[in-house]
Amino acid sequence: MQTNGTVIDAWRRRVDGHPDAPALAWFDAVLTAGEVDDLSDGIAAALADRGVVRGDRVALHLQNVPHYALLFLAIWKLGAAAVLVNPMYRGRELRVLLDDSEPVLLVCADYDADALLAECRDTTVRGVLSVNARDFQTRDDERVFTRPASEPRDDDLLTAVAPGRPNGPDPASEEVALLAYTSGTTGPPKGAMVSHANLLATATDFGDRARVRDGAVVFAAAPLFHITGAVLNAAVALVRDTTLVFAGRFDAGVTLDALVEHRVTYTIGSITVFNALSAHPDATRSHFASLETVYSGGAPIPPATVAAFEERFGHYIHNAYGMTETTAGVIAVPPGERAPVDPGSGSLSVGRPLPRAQVRTVDDSGAPTAPGVPGELEVAGPQVVSGYWRKPDATASAMPGGRMRTGDVAVIDADGWVYLVDRLKDQINVSGYKVWPREVEDVLYEHPAVFEAAVVGRPDDYQGESVVAYVALRADVAATGDELVEFARSRLAAYKRPRTVHVVTDLPKTLTGKIRRAALADRALPTRTGSESS
Repeated sequence: MQTNGTVIDAWRRRVDGHPDAPALAWFDAVLTAGEVDDLSDGIAAALADRGVVRGDRVALHLQNVPHYALLFLAIWKLGAAAVLVNPMYRGRELRVLLDDSEPVLLVCADYDADALLAECRDTTVRGVLSVNARDFQTRDDERVFTRPASEPRDDDLLTAVAPGRPNGPDPASEEVALLAYTSGTTGPPKGAMVSHANLLATATDFGDRARVRDGAVVFAAAPLFHITGAVLNAAVALVRDTTLVFAGRFDAGVTLDALVEHRVTYTIGSITVFNALSAHPDATRSHFASLETVYSGGAPIPPATVAAFEERFGHYIHNAYGMTETTAGVIAVPPGERAPVDPGSGSLSVGRPLPRAQVRTVDDSGAPTAPGVPGELEVAGPQVVSGYWRKPDATASAMPGGRMRTGDVAVIDADGWVYLVDRLKDQINVSGYKVWPREVEDVLYEHPAVFEAAVVGRPDDYQGESVVAYVALRADVAATGDELVEFARSRLAAYKRPRTVHVVTDLPKTLTGKIRRAALADRALPTRTGSESS
């Protein structure tokens, strides 16, 4: 596969080669590459009729529906950029992104259109186009389509489709394809400027690493409003002769059915996706029979979770690592290999760098650390974005010399395996000793009753901070906080042991499945009666 140019270049080569091959699937609907190309041309014409020109931004406020892929292609054919917006955002969260990215148009679900149009007043948004999720398919699965069918709208995306192909040259490789916003955990969200070159580099190299072959079937498990879904599901699928399967917002039962119906061969999602599939009472090995490669990204995977999933379903979950600023995955475990565990931290490796990714660890002064010595992970290469949208100071701070300072503490061994120790900001200081929450969490995951775990530091008058854990238990399995404290006591040094383990009903997560440690540090959670140790 060619590694220069843009995703649109790769897409056109695909369509020219196999126009009748399936490209998108949505329940009982399948669209060929030729049909997708024609539809995206028509959508591009509709966007142009509404004033979208080269260099503009179009905000996408959608769940995982096939229109998302059509809009990506249409927007890129115009030389515009797609702004990824979490469809749960309202009010201030939405306004911050709109004010920063200044899109000229917003595309959203039909049932949100009127409310969002009102929220777009006094912004650069000149109009809204709506998407009806019932388009294409006829099944109307009640698990997905929970709202009554909508009345036709004048602003419906497919109704607006216009004839003809976009005029003007295709985008250049250095132009922005996506504005993907960081989570904002360390300040206001920043828009990473993902160029067409960034997008094609990751789509090509990660797809090669994951062995996504022509003829593969890719399931969009990760949300496309997040960099993982947009790149490692959608872009990986679009640049190859594959079928990209959509099933709406993640639902474990719907996902299991889709894996079987479409004979999915590859997917990537957060570890909470695989936890939910494991917890589904109907899940069996047969649901995963067609899968060839399975990846998890977005959050570290405890070794015990990987082992349990493989034992039950026969598939090894391959780790992957990336950031919004690195256009998603730049490190991944090769298929056929098993990630080793770092003997020092107990962390499961996130893999080896992709061929064109330059990865190293550095100390506080910025000097490279030796193999096996922890340091801050730095990434350079064609996947690293040029900077943050209209934030030169933040760009200079985070990406000095074009190298992304990730904020993650990592170890790289002599064989090139990368192990994430933890986030710098999450380090716990117990009497001057460093404690990495992940190491404690991985120990708790070894207990058969623990479904999810998160560890935070609490202020302590005597030792500065103490280690506190929150765990959610597996269904129909009992364990007390005191029992889990004792379990960790025999497996950790004294200063690393959790002082307290709270057994809770659920752990707070982002909409992409990451456990929010900060929320645990800020407030107490409801507990199961009689299951809290303090």
